[in-house]
Amino acid sequence: MRSLHSWRAALAAGLLLLAPTARADGREPSSTNTPTYEQLEVFARVLSYVENNYVEPVDDKKLMQGAIKGMLETLDPHTVFMPPEVFKEMKIDTSGEFGGLGIEVLRKGDSIVVVAPIDDTPAARAGIRAGDELVAIDGESTQGMDLGDVLQRMRGPAGKRVLLTIMREGFNAPRELAIIRDHIRIVSVEGALYGGIAHLKVKNFQDRTAVYLRKELDRLREQNGGKPLRGVVLDLRNNPGGLLDQAVAVSDLWLPGNLPIVSTRGRKGNNTTEERSKDRDTEPGYPLVVLVNAGSASASEIVAGALQDYGRATILGTQTFGKGSVQTVIELEDGSGLKLTIARYYTPKGRSIQEKGITPDYWVPESPSAKGAKDQPREKDLERHFKAEPSVATETETVAKPKGLPESVRDWDVTAKLTDHQLKMSLNYLNSVSNTGTKTPVKASNESH
Repeated sequence: MRSLHSWRAALAAGLLLLAPTARADGREPSSTNTPTYEQLEVFARVLSYVENNYVEPVDDKKLMQGAIKGMLETLDPHTVFMPPEVFKEMKIDTSGEFGGLGIEVLRKGDSIVVVAPIDDTPAARAGIRAGDELVAIDGESTQGMDLGDVLQRMRGPAGKRVLLTIMREGFNAPRELAIIRDHIRIVSVEGALYGGIAHLKVKNFQDRTAVYLRKELDRLREQNGGKPLRGVVLDLRNNPGGLLDQAVAVSDLWLPGNLPIVSTRGRKGNNTTEERSKDRDTEPGYPLVVLVNAGSASASEIVAGALQDYGRATILGTQTFGKGSVQTVIELEDGSGLKLTIARYYTPKGRSIQEKGITPDYWVPESPSAKGAKDQPREKDLERHFKAEPSVATETETVAKPKGLPESVRDWDVTAKLTDHQLKMSLNYLNSVSNTGTKTPVKASNESH
């Protein structure tokens, strides 16, 4: 970070650039930048007062980072400034290996709430659940704590203990959980075979997720004696998203060539892009289920939305998170990073899932007696989140409301011992469908946006 003196010099240069230039006739020039110039002048004055008069010496670096964070906190909750150490951790995340607990969190008001624990991590093994409120870390309250600081406190060398204080619906008081950090190696794809039907769990969308998914499909086909699969459950539950290009590549596995998968639109419709499928290596037309829940967000919703729009997959589970915005990550000169929301994304039919999420074709709760995960945090619960556009919201209201599974779905001896109700119902559904010999043709989509 530059010294305060050099930063002031840069600010002064910026003020000069923003200042209105004099007109030849002597009249005051009009400038749309004048309000910005005036506010920067106020900022420079406040900075000077703090530096010269605050009761204790101030840390220049903290002042500047605090100013940047404060500015971004007036925008949507996904636009954030990451100091160098936090930005470094973020880059490690996308590679799939880091030291920590394995928890995806977000801010809800002044509280830190768990979106989902990552499968087979210390957090998941300790019993952390989606919707838990993280009250304190190592005895320090998280009330008002910066999200980057929360993540940094949970990350660190494997083998070290972290004491989490959590509050959960049904608890009379917060409870403490001592969790030992581990090397979190997120194997983004795991698979299993059930009577010729594949279950593919995609934990997040990181580098090469689509490649690993194809390899797992090939492995399960080989395990099936080389015979075609009878169906596939693509399990995106508690998948918080990740890389957009991997969401496109995963969708492409089940779609024929030259079909829109996702489109993005920036401010006032500018910077519109469209990602299309490629006409190669498309999976056969076996029945496909996409399993989702409230922890399925962003890239997961892109995949579910594209496959739902074309009728290529049946969506089972509960309502998804509802994050319909696109962020770009910019590395800054000092090693810090800016994650900036630059666009909204839309499914092939032009649906925005912002606030609403993806509505499953069949509602399957986490347990037979449960009505759904209504208390889990979603995009609509976040402060400063984008509102869904009225025109798009009207269109999505026409989507059929979710219903229970067809009566033709019967219990299956292969899944009899499964305790995961949603997975069990998904496999039972595919077994019933595949017994009819049904193939799943891709329906044409309205390509107008």
